[in-house]
Amino acid sequence: MKLATLKEGGRDGTLVVVSTDLARCRAVPDIAATLQAALDDWAAVAPALEEAYRALNADPAAGEPFDPAKAASPLPRAYQWADGSAYVNHVELVRKARGAEMPPSFWTDPLMYQGGSDGFLGPRDPIPVADEAWGIDFESEIAVVTGDVPMGVSADEVAGHIRLLMLVNDVSLRNLIPAELGKGFGFFQSKPASSFSPVAVTPDELGAAWDGRKLHRPLVTHLNGDLFGRPDAGVDMTFDFPTLVAHAAKTRSLVAGSIIGSGTVSNKLDGGPGKPVREGGAGYSCIAEMRTIETIRDGKPQTPFLRFGDRVRIEMFDAAGASVFGAIEQEVVRYSRTSG
Repeated sequence: MKLATLKEGGRDGTLVVVSTDLARCRAVPDIAATLQAALDDWAAVAPALEEAYRALNADPAAGEPFDPAKAASPLPRAYQWADGSAYVNHVELVRKARGAEMPPSFWTDPLMYQGGSDGFLGPRDPIPVADEAWGIDFESEIAVVTGDVPMGVSADEVAGHIRLLMLVNDVSLRNLIPAELGKGFGFFQSKPASSFSPVAVTPDELGAAWDGRKLHRPLVTHLNGDLFGRPDAGVDMTFDFPTLVAHAAKTRSLVAGSIIGSGTVSNKLDGGPGKPVREGGAGYSCIAEMRTIETIRDGKPQTPFLRFGDRVRIEMFDAAGASVFGAIEQEVVRYSRTSG
């Protein structure tokens, strides 16, 4: 089934089921007022949500139009947002760009940081940044939402704890990252609010594209209307989702509604770095990776980071060409305390 949250009814919004074609939705206050409430009592609530979803799809006149501009992120805030770096090709390239060595352990032990989860941007909300000089970048990713996960769970046990999948724009401020990481204490100011797709979907909705560990479809990113990247999320994923969730739960339990991200989706080409779309490659899921390739090839980066007025669109399509999660579509805007 497909679920979304409308920006109404309070800080955590109103839960709606969304038709398969993303055209219509229906609030389900008699089942669960919010997505977090549904996740907290998933075993009891999911069957009723599934029944409401089937009924919505069966009746073309049911529900109301679904407008992604009125949607918050499926979870407007979450108890936990932890983002991994499952595509180690991306990590290797970005570290190379800032002159950092790649420890061999990065290929065997996942990287993960704990992001801010007290508030997410909606899928059509602007990205507010105070200064272009901070190096504004998008990162196109996949994420899973878990139920309660016990501490010490094995990767083989995780499948039963994955409730939903979403797309992510994990916004990064690249020029703030080196100084922060240089302190040895991780990201904070360089990772502002992330945004998620209009719709979250249950694994069964993905059919053969979801094998229980990876999502095998291209993740399509446009920058100012031009195709920027279409890497396949199921290719070159060094650490799959069960591995990432198990890593997060090694020393702590995870509560229902925890979000675990894949990190920037990245594909190699013939064993080496990927190529831009215009050169026949799969392109990239962030500007930093594009700049790294340019630096390797040309000695310096050519592609600028995002500027005010730039627009990013992130989407995934099924084998028939239909949008699965709806699109994250955002414009970068100058932040001020009076306007933001």
